Amino acid sequence: MNKIIFSLTLLITASVFVFAQDVDNTPDPVASLRDQIQAASTASDRNRLQLQLAELLVSTGHRTDALKELQVIANSGSFDPVGFYNLGNAFARIGETGAAIDAYRTAIEQRKGGYSRAHNNLGVVLLRSGRWDEAYDALLSALKLENFSYAEASYNLGRVYAARGQKDLAAREWRRALYVNPQHEAAAQALANVGAEEKIVVESQPRKPAVPKAAPEPKPARVAPAVESVRQPLTLDQTSFDFLQRARTAAERGKLTEAADNFIRLLNREGGYFPPANLELSYALISLKRYDEAIGNLLKVSERDGARYPISYFHLARLYESRGELKLAEAAFSQAATAYSSMNPQFLLDVTRVREKLGDFKGALESMERYLKLTERGEKPVGADERLAELRRKAGQ
Repeated sequence: MNKIIFSLTLLITASVFVFAQDVDNTPDPVASLRDQIQAASTASDRNRLQLQLAELLVSTGHRTDALKELQVIANSGSFDPVGFYNLGNAFARIGETGAAIDAYRTAIEQRKGGYSRAHNNLGVVLLRSGRWDEAYDALLSALKLENFSYAEASYNLGRVYAARGQKDLAAREWRRALYVNPQHEAAAQALANVGAEEKIVVESQPRKPAVPKAAPEPKPARVAPAVESVRQPLTLDQTSFDFLQRARTAAERGKLTEAADNFIRLLNREGGYFPPANLELSYALISLKRYDEAIGNLLKVSERDGARYPISYFHLARLYESRGELKLAEAAFSQAATAYSSMNPQFLLDVTRVREKLGDFKGALESMERYLKLTERGEKPVGADERLAELRRKAGQ
């Protein structure tokens, strides 16, 4: 009996020893990846392994260490457009917006602009950050590189248009996304949610062109309050609608003079006002440096349909600021900030900047504090604390 007990004791001890030995010999995945990184012979291999290491660190709750690994790639100066594209994706996944934007732009630069996927992802991050104009440029670049056959970029450009209140153009992009990829569920869902009042209805019967009203005498520009009214579907006859389509196509292709001419032809038929055309014409005119004409069109939209197209306030404000008309700029930026307060706090930074230029430091501080309050759950902007301290000093607080 004692021999049996002794044998069992030896067997259990041996099993424990073997078990302990197996645990001790389990390779550390972090150490293993670090060894592979050290041994990598090319920058692309090193970056790829470093991205794997960062992903592993994030998954195990070591976000700070992961960020350090990602920053090593960001600061490497290596030529690796795919690596920087994936770096942008890694930064975006953990909410490091500024670093993601820089990484995507590096990838694009290294491919001399010819990186449609990087343009698309850059556009998405800029859209989330409220930098809509930059997002528009990035997504349009992606579409041009793919001959406007890039479903995801069309879907995301539609999101930019929808954010800016241009639901008609948003619907057009979502239809284009579905034409390229009929299985694009997000585009189909977005298109289904576009209300009838946002569509442009083409009348079956032609109508006589409206007589344009005489241009009023110039007067001090003002920004009217955004008053919501019952929205009716916009209507055009076929001739005017064709002008609209030609203008939009030309604008997409960068033919801005042609686009402006077709928008103006449409407006001449509509008595000088058709809000989507006035708004889109103003963008072309800004690019063509025809600023007075752009302001005139933006004023028409902001005064008559500011609630429907509040983005008009933002572009009007930018033009006023560029001309040094700071009080008008402050009023227009404030209108934009109010209209988009729940979805884009970014406009509050514009209000802050202009109020500071006006010497209204308390007002600047107030808008900066509102901005930080609205963005406190996201990534804190670089230098935000220093900026806040400076404004408090100027405001005497």
